[in-house]
Amino acid sequence: MNEVRNHWKKWMYWFLLGVAIIIVYKALDNFGNIVETVGKFFSIISPFFVGIFIAYLFYMPCRKIEKAYQKSKNKFIKKIARGLSIATVYIIAVLLLIILCNVILPVVIESIVDLLNNIQSYFEIAIERYHNLPEESIFKGEIVQEVIGNIQNIEIKQYLQFDKIIEYVMGAVNAVSSLFNVFVAVIVSIYILAERTQILSFLNRCANAILEEKTYRNVDKYFKHSNEIFFKFVASQFLDAIIVGILVTIAMTIMGIKFAPLLGFLIGLFNMIPYIGAIIAVAIAAIITLLTGGLSQTIWMLIVVIILQQIDANIINPKIIGQSLKISPLLVIFAITVGGAYFGILGMFLAVPAVAVVKIVVEDYVNLKLEKKQSII
Repeated sequence: MNEVRNHWKKWMYWFLLGVAIIIVYKALDNFGNIVETVGKFFSIISPFFVGIFIAYLFYMPCRKIEKAYQKSKNKFIKKIARGLSIATVYIIAVLLLIILCNVILPVVIESIVDLLNNIQSYFEIAIERYHNLPEESIFKGEIVQEVIGNIQNIEIKQYLQFDKIIEYVMGAVNAVSSLFNVFVAVIVSIYILAERTQILSFLNRCANAILEEKTYRNVDKYFKHSNEIFFKFVASQFLDAIIVGILVTIAMTIMGIKFAPLLGFLIGLFNMIPYIGAIIAVAIAAIITLLTGGLSQTIWMLIVVIILQQIDANIINPKIIGQSLKISPLLVIFAITVGGAYFGILGMFLAVPAVAVVKIVVEDYVNLKLEKKQSII
């Protein structure tokens, strides 16, 4: 009997091995179709991922507003505090979106259209001013003249046709999102925010059941640290970008710099990327000001913007953040470079809080090892 049973187990083993080999072979043989199917599946459920991301961004504001409603003496308001908090956050988000679309974007788009339509003439004026410089000027070197000579042969306007740019942008927007997907994402985010206590409790129980006690405590600790760092960074950088954009726009408008709203919006937006973002934005603003206003106006613009950025870096930004992320500038530049290389602009922005979390984990590990060494000694 035992011999029959062992024989049966042996045949089952070889049979299952053969089936596994066939499955792997077929999977590799139809790898393209499998990838296409998986890709289509993720494309279908992409609104759910977007909804989760929206809920994650709105989680902290919702929680704080809910606590404020729960302090009310009105029992009915306390009872529906969560629903009111979600409604309040979405109303604020919609109002901000309306302001962006009706107040800020039209001015910025108008500046972009004007710049693109006249950039060739601005460039020709800048070249003429360059030729009028004295021969002994430092800008009359052979290298500079060779570079300018090469640039003169380029028909800039043919690369900057606004209609084509808008067409590309609209095509991209239509390709990645539709009205239905946006609607689904919003609904998913609302349900997640409404049921966040149950969801977090379930995930917490799952982690506690799967992981060992020590591992669970560490995961819980670093998860809370990550959330705190991420929200603090995103909120502070966003608010700081708005303040810097407004200050720069006002300063440039007073100085009479052309396309002040566009340049202020650009500098504010890029200011969300620490260190490198400000440098890139100011360099772009300097080139545009040089083409439209000349060297003297560019120098004054650079002086004013650098002063404003120093005020922001030393006074405004620390006040908004409250407690710095305590990351070395060298580490920030490394994180932005790697994040940008792999994930583009979003990677440059999110690399800093990610590195801040990694830094905390590494420091805790090093401290733990040092404590163990000292205890042995």
